[in-house]
Amino acid sequence: MSRLRLGVNIDHVATIRNARGGRHPDPVRAAHMAAAAGADGITAHLREDRRHISDRDMERLANEITLPLNFEMAATEEMVAIALRHRPHAACIVPERREERTTEGGLDVAGQLSVLKPLVGRLVEAGIRVSMFIEADPRQLDAAKAVGAPVVELHTGAYCDAEGADRDRELTRIIAAAAHAHAIGLECHAGHGLSFDTVKPVAAIPTIMELNIGHFLVGEAIFIGFDASIRHMRQLMDEARKA
Repeated sequence: MSRLRLGVNIDHVATIRNARGGRHPDPVRAAHMAAAAGADGITAHLREDRRHISDRDMERLANEITLPLNFEMAATEEMVAIALRHRPHAACIVPERREERTTEGGLDVAGQLSVLKPLVGRLVEAGIRVSMFIEADPRQLDAAKAVGAPVVELHTGAYCDAEGADRDRELTRIIAAAAHAHAIGLECHAGHGLSFDTVKPVAAIPTIMELNIGHFLVGEAIFIGFDASIRHMRQLMDEARKA
């Protein structure tokens, strides 16, 4: 079975910095630490309101890190222009509402085919690997294929928030969606809300190639350190994959 990649999202290092202003803690330093701790990529979401990652952060990440950079972005002309300027390894198209605390669900690709297809085409033409952040829904997977995205990222928030039988049902949905993605020729990733307690069942799904995890790792760093939180997540992922 192929090695499962870990993308570390550094948004909330910037959230802590922005709470007080200034330069500390530096999300680019966090990206270098993540690389040393075993991350396979760095994810950063430049929001319309710049609540955490800034334009300067994106510029520095594009120029200074050696790991693949995954640029999370809304489907807007402003963000397309920024992606085309920096040429990250990947761009993950996510839904975005100004009033939400975090990304609250998957992108409705099926309802926005005419808007998303040309946008995806421009990014792909520039050599950027595009993914769609979607719910574990076959209709949305088929739509992602239709707009020309080679990758999907399944939203795992409902699975992480659920308990007992409800969590089992959400996991079954993710397993089925990952299998469907593979069947129609899409590379499948997953992320949102994953923690030490919830990661293993998702990491064990053989058709998922990458997990993107951020908020939990940054929060856990308060207690055990950023390096240790990433290394332990990497260990849990590897154990699940081997099992």
